Amino acid sequence: MKNWMKPVIVIVVILAIIAIPIVTTYNGLVTAQNDAEEQFANVDSKLQRRYDLIPNLVNSVKGSMKQEKEVFGAIADARTQYGSAKTTNEKVEASNEMDSALSRLLVITENYPELKSNENVTKLMDELAGTENRISVERDRYNKVVKTYNAKTRKFPATIVASMFGFEKLAFFEATAGADKAPTVDLD
Repeated sequence: MKNWMKPVIVIVVILAIIAIPIVTTYNGLVTAQNDAEEQFANVDSKLQRRYDLIPNLVNSVKGSMKQEKEVFGAIADARTQYGSAKTTNEKVEASNEMDSALSRLLVITENYPELKSNENVTKLMDELAGTENRISVERDRYNKVVKTYNAKTRKFPATIVASMFGFEKLAFFEATAGADKAPTVDLD
């Protein structure tokens, strides 16, 4: 073997020793990021279902309740905010606003017996309740995937690869402020 070949082989081996873990780590991070994006798309589809159901529910309830314009305005604003959201974080924030407005609407409907007897409102409330359950399940799944992804981006040596290639921490779906307290609605 020629003398100049030994250093070339040593350099190639060293580069392979460095490159293989970086490539493997990078590919693992890409997979975890794609899993998080896929799961958010599942959440997003359920949020879209909610987004589509709400105008029907609001219109059905509006006929029976004129005095609750503030709640309907909050729902409309949150729906608009969600419709114009571009990033995952913006959609999470808009979804949280919608949660807050919907919880107030649900309390209102409980206080109006004539709404409960309205067949359209009842069907739509059932659809909305089912959608809310689906959203909750998908959010939980999303948070698990995000937890895994965020942990991968923070563990050594993946944290080095993550920072080199711009893998950023993803936001969790979290409860909105005051979600631990039941909303109150004063009808007087």
